[in-house]
Amino acid sequence: MAVSLRTICTAASRQSIRSFSSTCVSHAGKKWRLENGLANSGSEYGPITDLPDWSFADGRPAPPLKGQIRRQKQREEFARRAVYLNAEVDEGMKQWCERKEAEKQKEEHVKSLLLKPKGNLLLKNKK
Repeated sequence: MAVSLRTICTAASRQSIRSFSSTCVSHAGKKWRLENGLANSGSEYGPITDLPDWSFADGRPAPPLKGQIRRQKQREEFARRAVYLNAEVDEGMKQWCERKEAEKQKEEHVKSLLLKPKGNLLLKNKK
């Protein structure tokens, strides 16, 4: 009744076979959410993630959870960065307009320094 080593290894290998899939992971409803202007996954924002899980019986809100505090800080940082970049773009546009105005004034000044027509050419230009 001696069992050979080969029989034991074959039986063990059959039980430990894992399936392998080469298909990409598809998140349920991702396409629909993206088409409707929502987040990639259902847990990025919304009432399920933003609202507290519970509240006190007397109506007081529950203290915020760590994830809620982290998301709030991320949103505040994003808002600060958006305001900063918007101000930077406004400043750049202002400088660009000033530069264009200065170039225009310089061009007009150069035109005013050019020689003026005299004699017959002056009379022809006035007609």
